[in-house]
Amino acid sequence: MDPFLAEALREARASFAQGGIPIGSVLVRGGQILGRGHNKRVQENDPVTHAEIDCLRNAGRVRNFAGTVLYSTLMPCYLCAGAVVQFGIPRVVAGESRTFPGAQDWLRQCGVEVMDLDSDECYQLLQEFVRKYPQVWDEDIGR
Repeated sequence: MDPFLAEALREARASFAQGGIPIGSVLVRGGQILGRGHNKRVQENDPVTHAEIDCLRNAGRVRNFAGTVLYSTLMPCYLCAGAVVQFGIPRVVAGESRTFPGAQDWLRQCGVEVMDLDSDECYQLLQEFVRKYPQVWDEDIGR
């Protein structure tokens, strides 16, 4: 497994252990992690604390996002994709998009390079959550 996706998966597992939605993210430049985070919608009762948003908040004021890569265990939704486009993050690597296709087409249209690793580990972890907490998952994706 890609080492940065493995770090994002570590974040996803941390969220699950806290009773939250198991999605994790890391922001990387030049082989160094600038920020990491996980979905905290449940933990903080905050509908916009998605993994990617938490990661970007934890990265702090990155002067310039050129050369960065945002890793996420799940394909980013439109909220998180908007942050990617807003800050000019040039590349997104997703663990999977089977559970939720996200905004990958829109990201590509905006010139972002998108890679879907189709990781079984990312998929299985999220599927376990969806089976146990379908109402929370439906809320997360806006159903």
